[in-house]
Amino acid sequence: MSPATILVLLAVATGAWSAAAVRLHRGHDYERVFDRQEADRVEALPGQPSEVGFRQFAGYVTANESHGRALFYWFFEATHDVQNKPLVLWLNGGPGCSSIGYGALEELGPFLVQKGKPEISLNPYSWNKEANLLFVESPAGVGFSYTNTTKDLSQFGDELTATDAHGFLVNWFKRFPQFRGHDFYIAGESYAGHYVPQLATKIVEGNKKAHHKKDRINLKGIMIGNAAIDASSDDRGLADYAWDHAVISDELYGAIKKECTFPDDGEESAPCNQAWNEFFGSIRNIDIYSLYTPACTDTLANASRSNSSSSWKLAGTPLVRIHRGRPYNTYDPCADYHVVDYLNRGDVQAALHANVTGMPYAWTPCSDALTNWTDSVSSTLPAIKGLVEAGLRVWVFSGDTDDRVPVTSTRYALRKLGLATVKEWREWFTSDQVGGYTVVYDGLTLVTIRGAGHMVPMIKPVQASQVFTHFLDGNELPAKPVAATAA
Repeated sequence: MSPATILVLLAVATGAWSAAAVRLHRGHDYERVFDRQEADRVEALPGQPSEVGFRQFAGYVTANESHGRALFYWFFEATHDVQNKPLVLWLNGGPGCSSIGYGALEELGPFLVQKGKPEISLNPYSWNKEANLLFVESPAGVGFSYTNTTKDLSQFGDELTATDAHGFLVNWFKRFPQFRGHDFYIAGESYAGHYVPQLATKIVEGNKKAHHKKDRINLKGIMIGNAAIDASSDDRGLADYAWDHAVISDELYGAIKKECTFPDDGEESAPCNQAWNEFFGSIRNIDIYSLYTPACTDTLANASRSNSSSSWKLAGTPLVRIHRGRPYNTYDPCADYHVVDYLNRGDVQAALHANVTGMPYAWTPCSDALTNWTDSVSSTLPAIKGLVEAGLRVWVFSGDTDDRVPVTSTRYALRKLGLATVKEWREWFTSDQVGGYTVVYDGLTLVTIRGAGHMVPMIKPVQASQVFTHFLDGNELPAKPVAATAA
């Protein structure tokens, strides 16, 4: 039996390739495609439940051949109807934080690392129930991703990150051509408010230049959460929200309002920067990313690490005004420790085909290897507006207990777009409870998630999954309660 026949039979058996996809890619070297995919196939992870009901793949895809930059990915097929489900790329922020460590293993992926156990459990609210999920550690130098050109690590910024992410996607679709025709969406949180619209813009521009339909990426929309999208609005909202939620004193709030002008270019005076340093210092004992859940104190951290040999330590509250990925969890605010321990295991890395170059450092949730972020636009609102005008579906969601990029900041920022209101602000429901609030603008939907912090899927997984499903379907969230079923 020829490799091509084997591949087609495998596609039929798994539902991974639709008949249309097989016809579309008939000219491909099936043997090469099949062998390359199988080389990335993750048969099972240490501590994984025996039956998971989906296939997974992980490995490296070249983003820039001349510099030897390769990005590490982890891909999960949908739990059912793989050939018809959309493909969704998830990106975490930082800049410099891992989508594998956060998105995949703490938030919305199908596996969650267990506290005090050398195993992972199935996430009942995983987003791969609704889509094929792709996670990538971006840019090179983050997590397991690497570059063979050391000077690259001091040259990354928004533009190079977007360029490499686009190059990664082009090459990923060559490795998995059966997904090229699927509806494609990009989602993410925090500094992904830069990553997502910038990558989406690259795709739109690339599609315009493509001479053949097969060379286009079938981008349908983006969704960003608690996203840094406008520096002036982010800072203004950060201060206003903190004062309004009794986190800072009247005096400190007054100093910020007096010394800071919140300019569009983000450049402030020395007295303003000093006020911000005092701000971050004053909230060091709480989790600014989730105001009403426990912080990871030394006591909790030591308890979490009692069976751990990892020397990695949680970073303190950052003094810079970008998300550095400080962790939290409703039930275990020190969840990062378990992920660090798990991903630094040799057997786990071998199963994931990770760390093939023998990195001289341990895997960490946020990279210290990126020594200089060279360019960061003050606002991605122009890019977002361009995507709206291009007819893409654009949703912005916000957990309303986050004071790092609070809903106040997001509302200030979106106001600058000047979009007409199509459907007024209203509540939406999860079962018989208010899940949050939503407003529909001309080409953009804003959704808040009640009681969620910066990393919404971790704190409110049910509501996050509900928002994700409605986003993919293009449907509004329920405006009326549904009676809860008695246990």
